[in-house]
Amino acid sequence: MKTKLDRRFFGSTRGRIVTLLRGTTRTVNELVEELGLTDNAVRAHLLSLERDGLVTQSGIQRGTRKPHFAYELSAEAEHLFPKAYDALLNQLITVLKTRLTPSALEDVLREVGRSLAASQISPAQNGDLESRARRALGVLEAIGGSARLEKEGAKLFIRSGSCPLATAVAAHPEVCQLAEALLVEITGARVQEKCDREVSPKCAFEISAK
Repeated sequence: MKTKLDRRFFGSTRGRIVTLLRGTTRTVNELVEELGLTDNAVRAHLLSLERDGLVTQSGIQRGTRKPHFAYELSAEAEHLFPKAYDALLNQLITVLKTRLTPSALEDVLREVGRSLAASQISPAQNGDLESRARRALGVLEAIGGSARLEKEGAKLFIRSGSCPLATAVAAHPEVCQLAEALLVEITGARVQEKCDREVSPKCAFEISAK
C-alpha cells in the first residue's frame, strides 16, 4: 500500500505522530508528552497506524518501573513524504560527473550547500555553538530532513535515522558534501561529515568550534 501525501493527513493526530517518529523512535509516554493526549488515545492512534503498515514496534526501552515499547516508522511510511526531486537530482549529478573533475564537482556541491543555507536563513554567527546548531536543524527540516542534536563532551553531533537526499546519496555519495557545506554556513563552525551510507543512508555530522 502506498499512501498519498496529503496536507490534511499531516495536520491530523496520526499525521503528527508520523512526523514525530520520522528518523527516530519514541515510546507511548514520549508521544503523550509531545501531543498532550492520554496514553489510551495515543495507543489507539498507533494501533491504527500499525494496521495501515506505517508504524512498527522497534524494541523495548527501560522505564523507571517497567519497560516500554518503542515505535518507529516502517519503510512504507517514507511514501508519505515528497520524493519528486530524487530522479532529477540523480540525473543532474550524473551529468555533472561527465563534465567536471571530482574536485570541481565537490566545489559545485559545496557552493550549492552554501547558497541553500543563505536562502533558508541568514548565516548565524551570533549565539553559542549549540544555538547555531539548532538553527541548522531547522534548515534540514525545511528540505525534508528529520534530525536530532546530540552532545558528546565538547562536540555536537547532528544525526538522523534517515536522509532527505537518500536516493541521490545512495548513487552519489558526494552529495553529502552539499549538506556539510550547508551546516558550515549556518553554524560558522567546523563540520565533519560522518554519514552512514550502508543500505539506507543516515545523516551524521560532527560539529566543533573552529
